[in-house]
Amino acid sequence: MPKFKADELQKQYRSKPVALAEMTDARVSLGRFGSGAPTKALLAFQMDHARAREAVWSTVDEGRLQTEVEGLALDVVAVESMAQDRSSYLRRPDLGRKLSAASGERLAAMPALSKGCDVVITVADGLSSNAVDINAAALIRELTALLRERGLTLGPLTVARQARVALSDEVGEILGAKITIALIGERPGLSAADSLGAYITFAPKVGTPDSRRNCVSNIREGGLSIEQATTTIAGLVFSMISTGTSGVGLKEAMVKLAAIPDKVGS
Repeated sequence: MPKFKADELQKQYRSKPVALAEMTDARVSLGRFGSGAPTKALLAFQMDHARAREAVWSTVDEGRLQTEVEGLALDVVAVESMAQDRSSYLRRPDLGRKLSAASGERLAAMPALSKGCDVVITVADGLSSNAVDINAAALIRELTALLRERGLTLGPLTVARQARVALSDEVGEILGAKITIALIGERPGLSAADSLGAYITFAPKVGTPDSRRNCVSNIREGGLSIEQATTTIAGLVFSMISTGTSGVGLKEAMVKLAAIPDKVGS
């Protein structure tokens, strides 16, 4: 760190020292008791570990989710992956990326009005049902309003059990959507077990690589707010529609657009 920068920081905090633990949720400055951690720190660790395990093994309250999104003029359809239970889901990630045969047929049989839309939102339990229960409904309300303001059409809200991100590709392909948004519970850590992630993909189809996705993560209280996440996700959707690509390709397309001289008024 340059000396002048270090001097500025010293002046800023000299009169009011700030403890490192107050600046982050990470496990720092826990203190010591003999050769081990203080009892308070140990108990906090055990509590956070239990919360993380609960988030992984519990299930999404689908009834509550459907109640909270009522009034949004969205059809809601439930689907399942090929993982038959939670244990299979955790041990076989590949099964969580594929729709069950019954779910594929259910989506294919939906009326024509539900297909060919601009955006399909899939809510997946992922590795944290808590993240979905706490954050998904509020994000869906804000996001659907913003997308509709720009004239985009929305397909049925798909609620997926035992699902990984890639399952949304198959959902989007069957429904003929231009873009899929997968809202999924992220792997819980010991400082946050309620973090929601959003994965946005243009022209979804089975076998889409992760390099063609854009991710907005850490959506939760204490992380990225619902308002910030909504603005970021919607911005990515609008950019994908204008460029016809997503993921790494979106970044390259935006760089090229920025390099084109503005000839308006010339």
